[in-house]
Amino acid sequence: MDTKYKNYLFIAATAALAAFAVAAVSFAVAYYRSVEPSSFRSFSVSGDGKAIAIPDVAQFTFSVLVQGGKDIAALQKENTEKTNKIISFIKESGVEKKDIQTQNYNLEPRYQYFSCPNGLIFSGGQSRPCPPPEIVGYSVNQTVLVKIRDFEKIGILLSGAVENGANSVSNLSFAVDDPTEVQNQARAEAIQKAKVKAMSIAKAGGFRLGRLLSISEGGFYPQAYRFETLKADVGAPASLPSPTIEPGSEEVSVNVTMSYEIK
Repeated sequence: MDTKYKNYLFIAATAALAAFAVAAVSFAVAYYRSVEPSSFRSFSVSGDGKAIAIPDVAQFTFSVLVQGGKDIAALQKENTEKTNKIISFIKESGVEKKDIQTQNYNLEPRYQYFSCPNGLIFSGGQSRPCPPPEIVGYSVNQTVLVKIRDFEKIGILLSGAVENGANSVSNLSFAVDDPTEVQNQARAEAIQKAKVKAMSIAKAGGFRLGRLLSISEGGFYPQAYRFETLKADVGAPASLPSPTIEPGSEEVSVNVTMSYEIK
């Protein structure tokens, strides 16, 4: 009798464990489907939004190039003095120190190359192998980035940099210093358009719009380049005319893709 009772107990326990396992699996499957709905239970829509950004900051770079012989220290000193003169002018024009930054500083050798037909050089009726390139001096080139917040001074700063020794002034661009607000405007419009589209699709398809499952964003935040390189000219007059610069405006666009559950 005890043996028979134990067998019944074992069978009952096994059945209970099996039922529990089935219930656990069913719960896990249901939970997985609720968290990660399969493609046939969801759909995606996209929307785009745009906003106009008015630039409030401009920036440009100027370069100072010094070439000479093999006295590197003298070349570096000359380059530094010329660069500091331009920076002093820029600061005196109202640009803060934090808006002036050295971008590049290059020290490179200058080579003399020999023209040797067939790899030989002829001298005194004799030929000898073509000599390798020879270092005849060095060049020092320094590039400085300047950020301008008062647009009325842009033209004065561009021409003044050249007047004070810059070899070139280039890469003038306009941007919004803090684009967060205008990006938020474009994003809000894109999301609203996507929501309206989702509700329209749900109504036309005869189903209810479920919860938002995911959202992704792409955007285009351009910078406007309005100015070509201004280079120093040896024969140029002492005072260069200040160019008239207009920052204009830029369109910021945001695109969102939203995935909804189908109910």
